Amino acid sequence: MEVLFIGLLIIGVVFLFFIFWFFSTWNRLVGLEENAIQAWSNIDVLLKQRYDMLPNLERAVSKYASHEKELFMEFAKARQMAAGALQNNDVKGVSAAESMMANMMPRITAVAEAYPELKADSSFLNVQNELVSIENQVADRREMYNAASTNFNKAIQMIPTTFVASIKGCQRRDLFEVQGVAREAPVLFA
Repeated sequence: MEVLFIGLLIIGVVFLFFIFWFFSTWNRLVGLEENAIQAWSNIDVLLKQRYDMLPNLERAVSKYASHEKELFMEFAKARQMAAGALQNNDVKGVSAAESMMANMMPRITAVAEAYPELKADSSFLNVQNELVSIENQVADRREMYNAASTNFNKAIQMIPTTFVASIKGCQRRDLFEVQGVAREAPVLFA
């Protein structure tokens, strides 16, 4: 009888330990996932703000360089693609659109270089300054998002956490990477 009681006690303690581990692991995964979601939300806010400012840049440039229609059409296409991907929380789609826009920014800077009046236009300079500020913030937030997503991705692959992650239905989070041209802050004109 005493052996049975000790055996049941040991089984009960092991079971309670397993339950405690399972729920603490579940909660840790929830916390890691929420950190990544919050980090993406911070990027989302900045990108929406930047996408809303891009037509202002386009208007300022088009006043001086109206013959650059093809560039503006590409720019509008990239902006629409980015906004759609952002609305769907499609990190890979936003990354692709950001890559397209990163490749276009040097071309817009080249247009500005060709028109001294544009370089002196206060609305162009204001928009450009705001875009530089937002771009710096996006770069910081991208780093935070990628770190949070990497922490989550590592956690859901580690044994024994992977068992809880598969029960919870955790999926790897995509990283926010911009391909193409090295991202540099636009050159400000005095």
